[in-house]
Amino acid sequence: MMRRTIILMITAVVALGAWAQGHRGYPPRTRVVVMRDSRPPRDIGWYNPWEWHRTYYGLRLGLNASQVRSEATALNGTGVKAGLNVGFVIGTQLSHRTPLFVETGLYYTQKGGKSDNVSTTSGRSKFTYDLNYLELPVLLKYRHFTSRGVSIEPYAGGYLACGIAGDIKDYGDRKAFGSYSDGYFKRFDGGLKLGIGVGYGIGYADVSYDIGLANIGQDTFDDTHTGTFTFNIGVNF
Repeated sequence: MMRRTIILMITAVVALGAWAQGHRGYPPRTRVVVMRDSRPPRDIGWYNPWEWHRTYYGLRLGLNASQVRSEATALNGTGVKAGLNVGFVIGTQLSHRTPLFVETGLYYTQKGGKSDNVSTTSGRSKFTYDLNYLELPVLLKYRHFTSRGVSIEPYAGGYLACGIAGDIKDYGDRKAFGSYSDGYFKRFDGGLKLGIGVGYGIGYADVSYDIGLANIGQDTFDDTHTGTFTFNIGVNF
């Protein structure tokens, strides 16, 4: 069922993105000059009616490549783990004088890591760490529109996340236990998010990196952090 849902979502996003390719980009910017009776005209700068106080809503679907780094040997990942990233966003422009937007939303995101060299009672073993979160980002985004209507959108900000599910799998002893059990991971995470997006029509794609700043390990003497590359595709309305 989960696989079928993911396939349907990917198909819908790709179809909407292809439909967007047949539409022109944003209209060219227009210089606005305000006439005030007999006084000299006042130039208020560049104005684009598609941008000014424009609020947009978007859907995102992507893939994560994440890793756990820890001073605790049992939690330190030596490999990258793939996961799903899916959610919705809302953004609005801050000022007509510059195309700055603030964007937030809610994601279901699968992070974690894996290690091939964890010491257990039966010897060395392969472990995987599944850390599935609900994540709330808050981003400041700058939109630069080219003459062809393509937008280049670098952004930076932060995120807060709450762990809702996840397992640690010990492949040597063939056991699994909860990621948020005693002695392993905390549910709450937070950090910085840096990325860049590209838009055309309603189509959108971006790549970003999450820098986990919170210590998500339950042992306060050993710092444990996440790091995640994400590639998303989506649509904006």
